[in-house]
Amino acid sequence: MSAAIEARGLTRRFGDFTAVDAISFRVERGEVFGFLGANGAGKTTAIRMLTGLLSPSAGEAWVAGHDVYGETEAIRRSIGYMSQRFSLYEDLRVRENIRLYGGIYGLPDRTIHRRGERLLSDLGLEHAADELVASIPLGWRQKLAFSVASLHEPEILFLDEPTGGVDPITRRQFWEMIYRAADGGTTVFVTTHYMDEAEYCDRISIMVDGRIGAMGTPRELREAYGVPSIDELFLRLVRPDPAPAPGVAS
Repeated sequence: MSAAIEARGLTRRFGDFTAVDAISFRVERGEVFGFLGANGAGKTTAIRMLTGLLSPSAGEAWVAGHDVYGETEAIRRSIGYMSQRFSLYEDLRVRENIRLYGGIYGLPDRTIHRRGERLLSDLGLEHAADELVASIPLGWRQKLAFSVASLHEPEILFLDEPTGGVDPITRRQFWEMIYRAADGGTTVFVTTHYMDEAEYCDRISIMVDGRIGAMGTPRELREAYGVPSIDELFLRLVRPDPAPAPGVAS
């Protein structure tokens, strides 16, 4: 597979409820791909299928060339994943989290030490290396979680709502980290419900009720739909103009 990620008719049902409804898309290698949508649109369910954490009900998908049905372990070795909820251990120290995840990723001790020290330096967290993760501010915790997810230099980074709850300055800093990862050749698949973050992506898709309502570059979508912003496009997709009531002029 030449694409970093490819899905064809990917579907997930929970009983009678269809959370992800036959979505198809392709993410090229080195691309920053935004997976946008409101809370409950199906973004997290889709990302869990792609990362091997949840089996699809139907459809096909490949991640880093590996089939999501039969090659989940190979997928996990090829990706980094930052979950929607904070994914580090708050009762461990910063340095302990780095060592723990480095070991989970199968890195040698010497590599963990070298990359861990570089990580702390890049984040400016040397002073907090021996503090409990719970004691450092949320923005720093989120940036630390991103860096730990990148520790093993994966082919693809999956980031599920990484900027939720942080201030605008930290959000911008977080996107600068994403750009650096992409410049280094890493494919970044990021979910968000912040529509302004669409402008930071190479291409985006917008999920609406489990389906992809629109997909393309931000500029292509603005021009195709004749809207000034992705936020306006999102509102048009999720709140289409109602049909006029009988007897009311349109």
